Amino acid sequence: MNPLVPFDWIAALRFLREGRMQTLFILAGIAVGVAVIVFMSAMLAGLEQNFIRRVLTSQPHIQILPPDQVARPLRFERGVHADPIVQRPSQRIRSIDQWQAIMADAHAMEEVAVTSPTMSGSALVVRGEASRSVNLTGVLPESYFEIVRLPDHIVAGQPRLTSEDIVVGVDLAREIGAIVGDKINVTAGSGARRTLNVAGLLDFGNKGANLRAAFVSLRTAQSLIGMVGGVTAIDVTVKDIYAAEIVARRISAAHVVQADSWIKTNAQFFSAMRAQIATNTLIRVFVALSVAFGIAAVLVVSVIQRSKDIGILRAMGARRGQIMRVFLIQGGLLGFGGSLIGAVLGLGALVYWHAIARQADGKELFPLILDPMLVAGAAVLATIIGVMAAAMPALRAARLDPVVAIRG
Repeated sequence: MNPLVPFDWIAALRFLREGRMQTLFILAGIAVGVAVIVFMSAMLAGLEQNFIRRVLTSQPHIQILPPDQVARPLRFERGVHADPIVQRPSQRIRSIDQWQAIMADAHAMEEVAVTSPTMSGSALVVRGEASRSVNLTGVLPESYFEIVRLPDHIVAGQPRLTSEDIVVGVDLAREIGAIVGDKINVTAGSGARRTLNVAGLLDFGNKGANLRAAFVSLRTAQSLIGMVGGVTAIDVTVKDIYAAEIVARRISAAHVVQADSWIKTNAQFFSAMRAQIATNTLIRVFVALSVAFGIAAVLVVSVIQRSKDIGILRAMGARRGQIMRVFLIQGGLLGFGGSLIGAVLGLGALVYWHAIARQADGKELFPLILDPMLVAGAAVLATIIGVMAAAMPALRAARLDPVVAIRG
């Protein structure tokens, strides 16, 4: 016996060696469970990252808008309503009142990263005999590109937005027969008209968006729409994307504006993502329970099979605490060893699935995220589960009476 190795470790390793088949089976069970946890967690993390990248790189986290216009019922002198039914008025394009102060207050909030004013309105794009209705958006490139990464969606030309430039969607350009460098006429609802140079083409991965998207400089949009010095929205990016709704409510409470977060405007997608996270958590819980019961079952059988050995060890002077630690060490070693094998299997399956799973256009289905903390967390979790599962068999082994155990 090596004096440097404690007795309980020597006994635990010997019991595991002698019960090779049991040890291999439980290691296989733990490995499969941990592989499922690692694979599902990493894949869902990739899908979530892909969702965030697709949604939040093409829209702001929060958009501050003017409040809705409401109709007030007419009253007679005696306070009687002229008509109890009030029709909602049409919402005309309006600028945010005192938008510079509101944007400054929003930017001063600790949770806010970037703010940028925008001017949006309908316009008609004409080239030759072709014409299409578009949503014209005027922006400040230096701040807006930090919120909506238009340069990442450029497929031709440059994201240049001077007073003479316009950037449009690829499908819109195809419909009117325009390419980079062409001149197109833009007529706004106010009647103002400008001839602009096509500086770049955008592809958002959505045909509807590509048919309607047209971006110009903020001053150009203000001039066309007939609202010089005004803005129709303030786009905001927050540091914590999941705190966007809380920040939006604080802005709405502090100013007479409407603040819509990405969580509110993408409620269905957000709910689906939360459902995925909840499903992944449930899978982890059930897999952890199955692993725990498997370890406990094997160690209970081991206690019964080795009751005479335990009795002899107790008769030779082994303390109850040492006997208990023998089985706790077995549970911990089984959990740790199985978790390492499972982590390798899970990551291997993830890399293979990432290589073969493709979208309709051939792009990756989800980004491959190999987080070392996920493997470390799985190893720690499996080890703790192994020790906890071994607690009951260990307690039973420690309580065995030496004489009764030796007699069988």
